[in-house]
Amino acid sequence: MHTLVVAEKPSVARDIARVLGAREKGESCLCGNGYVITWAIGHLVTLKEPQELDEKYKKWRAEDLPILPARMETKVIAKTRSQYSAVKKLMNDQAAEKIICATDSGREGELIFRYIYEQAGCKKPVWRLWISSMTDEAIRAGFDSLRPSSEYDALYASARCRADADWLIGMNATRAYTLRYDALLSVGRVQTPTLSMLVKRRREIDAFVSQTYYTVRADFGDYSGVYVSDKGEKRIDSREKAEEIAKRVSGQTGSVVQAAKEHKTELPPLLYDLTTLQREANAQLGFTAKKTLATAQKLYETHKLLTYPRTDSRYLGSDMMDKVRATLGKYDGSMQQYGIKALEYGIKPTKRVFDDAKLTDHHAIIPTGKRAQNVNLTADERALYDMVARRLAAAFYPAYEYDALRVVTRVAQDDFLSTGRAVTQEGWKEVYREAAARKKKAAEEEQKLPPLQVGDERLLRRAAVREEQTRPPKEYTDATILQDMEHAGRNIEDEALREQMKSCALGTPATRAAIIERLIEVGYVRRSGRSLMATDKGVRLIDAVPQEIASPETTGRWERALHEIARGTGDEARFREGIGRLASFLVQHAGGAPDVPFEREERRSKGKRISSIGIACPLCAKGKIAENTKAFYCTRFREGCELKIWKDALLRSGGPMLDAKLLKLCAEKKDVRGSTGVIHYDNGSIRFSPNGGGNALR
Repeated sequence: MHTLVVAEKPSVARDIARVLGAREKGESCLCGNGYVITWAIGHLVTLKEPQELDEKYKKWRAEDLPILPARMETKVIAKTRSQYSAVKKLMNDQAAEKIICATDSGREGELIFRYIYEQAGCKKPVWRLWISSMTDEAIRAGFDSLRPSSEYDALYASARCRADADWLIGMNATRAYTLRYDALLSVGRVQTPTLSMLVKRRREIDAFVSQTYYTVRADFGDYSGVYVSDKGEKRIDSREKAEEIAKRVSGQTGSVVQAAKEHKTELPPLLYDLTTLQREANAQLGFTAKKTLATAQKLYETHKLLTYPRTDSRYLGSDMMDKVRATLGKYDGSMQQYGIKALEYGIKPTKRVFDDAKLTDHHAIIPTGKRAQNVNLTADERALYDMVARRLAAAFYPAYEYDALRVVTRVAQDDFLSTGRAVTQEGWKEVYREAAARKKKAAEEEQKLPPLQVGDERLLRRAAVREEQTRPPKEYTDATILQDMEHAGRNIEDEALREQMKSCALGTPATRAAIIERLIEVGYVRRSGRSLMATDKGVRLIDAVPQEIASPETTGRWERALHEIARGTGDEARFREGIGRLASFLVQHAGGAPDVPFEREERRSKGKRISSIGIACPLCAKGKIAENTKAFYCTRFREGCELKIWKDALLRSGGPMLDAKLLKLCAEKKDVRGSTGVIHYDNGSIRFSPNGGGNALR
């Protein structure tokens, strides 16, 4: 008899097997010391497609909507069927006495295991391994504190509700709006309200009209200032007025009329959860949200340097103080100095770090205590690890303290404002000194003012007029869209409702990166450098769908309901009823949705889009030329257009292999001359002539 352990990935299974002493290789498993360890390779089981529930859904028809199955059925994913079969066999093996679920400790990991367990028809007792680190000691501690799987039934209910909701909204709305507009449109429970925020920002930018204004900058020798009106305004409407001010003050003596000093304190920042790490890695390192998650997962799973990254908590448990001391004591390389100094300041039970009341399924992301200096990391992995290591050390440094200085110098009747700061205690910012030195400092905010008192006089050496422009709202980046997704409730205009919904979010830390990438994949958003911008297609979709699916408020309510279900305080039946009603409403709305022009896209089998290469079809003049691996063809082939240009059509006469770039050039130039001959193109006919002759090929 033995215990079966089911991990999520082969690499995790190998780590667990090593700790448990299971060193023998079996069929899709590792065995030994009373254990058999196998793995899932992510999802092995998923929800069935509509056509797998009923053959009639194979053809998309408005009259068949909404699709509201009485029971959501699952299926084995075809490409990993062999691994599922191996896991099923091991689960139902009579020698397997009990099963340990060792998939990722979160909502999605719970769903992965339960789907397999139910699909396999297994009835054996299950225990749950719940760990936040992949170090050997964390794995051992986890196996010493296994809990009955039944304690995680509420988490599974939340996961199942999330999957069912995404299916019901996605399948019904996608089909309904695709049929309405004769264009392949993807509509989703979380992706559509996220797109709505991006579209709103694009419209604000498009509607923005830049205005010119002027400022007057004064040079007082050992400090500078900017002109302010008696209302405190720095902007001046006309160049003439600005130049008049500059002319009358230049060369005049001014007197300090205000010299205020306010002592300020900034406490160390909170530890990282995934979303905060993604935001700051985007701002500091230029990482996309997807790249940050993938890198953090590698540092957790492969290198064992970080704790579980898919967390929404920024706190540690009160029982982790000794663990933190040990971790900081093992800092090495460039991080060693910060670990030593943090220990010297003392690891105290501050609520900004250790707060049991603010823990969720996992604690904040911190280093595991494994020495990092000799681990073979990529530059990106090293940079992200350093961010997390610095954050833990900084948490125990003293506060950053400074005097905020505000000086007003009056020259005749004109006032000039100077601001600056005098640091009195560097505190935790010492940990970030190198990074801060690389940043471009804002001259006004960062200037070091001399000790000034009311009555001090200075000669205004020179006053300069600057022409400036008002700036439009900034385009979204991964960092800023993640922040707005996390705090979607605060974007609600109604003040009372905004207060009620302030804790609502779009998606979870583990899913937000994938949502952003999905919006790009379906053509609703494009990435340019670090910026994310809604495309015309994305704008049109938001014009087409109702607020009930586009509003962050709706999805925020759902996410809160899912969180309550996971905590055992939510009403699962009520949630499902609400999702069903919304799916029905969206189908009904699509039938009478407003006229919005979409470019027509064809559907292939398995839901893939046919991508046009941007050339109108020369035969039917209605479709566009698209391509597959062997040929170019018209997107209206289902309507009977017979255009087909084989990519190897010219090889037989000594010409080149065709690709999209070459075909576009042929369509534009008609005759394209190369080193071995000429390609002739005319209304879908193409031929190659080494000597100017040849037969047409289509």
